[in-house]
Amino acid sequence: MQQSSVASSPWRKRFKLAGTHIVLLVGAVVMFLPFFWMVATSLKTYQETLAFPPKWIPSVPQWRNYVEAVKTQEHFVRYFYNSFFVTIATMVTEVIMTIFASYAFARIKFLGRGLLFALFLSTMMIPGEVLLVPNFITIVRLHWYNTYWALIIPFTVSVFAVFLLRQHFLQIPFELQEAAYLDGAGHTRFLFQVMIPLSRPPIATIALLKFISSWNAFLWPLLVTDSAKLRTVPIGLMSLMQDEGLKYHYWMAAATMALVPVLVVFLAAQKQFLESVAKSGLKG
Repeated sequence: MQQSSVASSPWRKRFKLAGTHIVLLVGAVVMFLPFFWMVATSLKTYQETLAFPPKWIPSVPQWRNYVEAVKTQEHFVRYFYNSFFVTIATMVTEVIMTIFASYAFARIKFLGRGLLFALFLSTMMIPGEVLLVPNFITIVRLHWYNTYWALIIPFTVSVFAVFLLRQHFLQIPFELQEAAYLDGAGHTRFLFQVMIPLSRPPIATIALLKFISSWNAFLWPLLVTDSAKLRTVPIGLMSLMQDEGLKYHYWMAAATMALVPVLVVFLAAQKQFLESVAKSGLKG
């Protein structure tokens, strides 16, 4: 009886592992299908996009759809420039702010640090939609409406990013800090020469998340700009849908082009992102 139980144990592990792989495979297919449909539709003719039953693969790939999608939208190139400028400026500024704030909360002792950090974290419970009106009023009173300042400044600080990096800073041995102080290093030198090099994965993760969220931002850029010269790619996609009607192949071509920068950045930072997820632990 005992031998039979022992013999069946490897089979149970195999069945469990096979079931896990099947679930992951199904999930991957479900996640990949919308992306595949978008790319395939971007290469179809207009008649193929309206065909029923739907055609998954275009008969002859229409690469010219990408050129036409750019031509039909007068400011499409400008939208891409604005998105790159705003996204990079926001990402770099947030990373800098996050590094300094996280180091202060993790390594510098000052009166009320715990209470201040608790209040800081409590702001995560406030829905972003609630902040739209007061932020908009602030932007108008600062005369930043329809400027790059309105697109960049409100999103240069992330509570989650500070929390994530602070947790990582707390895991770095305090003995390193003591040794650095004995060698004559101050907070600034210790931060730049020790803490930051040891924190590349979480910093890369923060930069990646900010790049994606800033690149995909739609509602806020729509509210604080009224000029095509300042609007970003998501708004450009909406304008294309309004101008071109049911030309789905142009929509999908433009959407594919809008997705490429995010995909490239994610693939470039994938190793650091996975390493951060594996090592962060989010310990207190």
